[in-house]
Amino acid sequence: MKEELEKIREECQASLALAKTEPEISEIRVRVLGRKGSLTQLLKRLGTLPEAERKEIGRRANEIKEDLEARVEEGLRRIQEQERTESLERERIDVTLPGRRMVLGRRHPLTQTLDEIIHIFSRLGFEVVEGPEVELDYYNFEALNIPKGHPAREMQATFFISEDVVLRTHTSPVQVRTMEKKRPPVRVICPGAVYRCDSDPTHSPMFHQVEGLLVDRGITFSDLKGVLSVFVQQMFGRGTQLRFRPSFFPFTEPSAEIDIECFICGGKGCGVCSNTGWLEILGSGMVDPAVYRFVGYDPEEVTGFAFGMGIERIAMLKYGINDIRLFFTNDLRFLKQF
Repeated sequence: MKEELEKIREECQASLALAKTEPEISEIRVRVLGRKGSLTQLLKRLGTLPEAERKEIGRRANEIKEDLEARVEEGLRRIQEQERTESLERERIDVTLPGRRMVLGRRHPLTQTLDEIIHIFSRLGFEVVEGPEVELDYYNFEALNIPKGHPAREMQATFFISEDVVLRTHTSPVQVRTMEKKRPPVRVICPGAVYRCDSDPTHSPMFHQVEGLLVDRGITFSDLKGVLSVFVQQMFGRGTQLRFRPSFFPFTEPSAEIDIECFICGGKGCGVCSNTGWLEILGSGMVDPAVYRFVGYDPEEVTGFAFGMGIERIAMLKYGINDIRLFFTNDLRFLKQF
């Protein structure tokens, strides 16, 4: 048995000297020192030896076991240290190299445009309100004087979730919801995403609007013209010429679209303005009395006006962008310009 002990010791030492990886050393540990290892099995046979011989061989077996355990731990430390050294060599950082500047993000041009719009109307006393993007047909159409079968529904290519639930086609439903909860005076703007089945260089199936509403006693079309004139001057610069052009919207009467003088040609006519000298920016009008009946307002006591604009449209005009899809492609070359 003494010869077996020495043989196990020598073979284990030789195997540890050749081991190059942690799995190899772990395999040697299990093979020799594990529960079914060769040294462990030999120790189980000590009980069959005479007492004198058992003490001597037992002492030697324990010495070999402690020695081999220490050699296994040393082998693991050696390999781990070697792997760490090689890793550091591979991943070495040259501290003399110039540092890389952190790339700072910028606010998206649509966010910048929306913030500016909100800032202008907030100074005029308007409150920001929001509402659901998945909307009931009632709020999106019926309460805005657009009953089922009305031709005006065809003006807005709608995403229907069910017969009575849609993705809102404008943020006007927020105006109705606000009037249901609040008595006049009401002075709000409603920014948010809207959805229509439309996609080309100037239209997107998802885009953003800001709609406004002011309802109180004695509100006239002159008030509408005054508020929107201030907005245009603040957004596009003092001296910007604008005009009010008669139009039709089912929830306002009378209705008007607002154009600004083309800033490319100065009103002379060019490709951007289709040679008209004008660029359309928003729609507006006096709230139709029929809408007040849906929210419990008395049209004999209050009047008001509403307006709506596409944020992408305003941004495209303000920054000279010719393709609405640029806002949604996340091209850093485009975004870095803002």
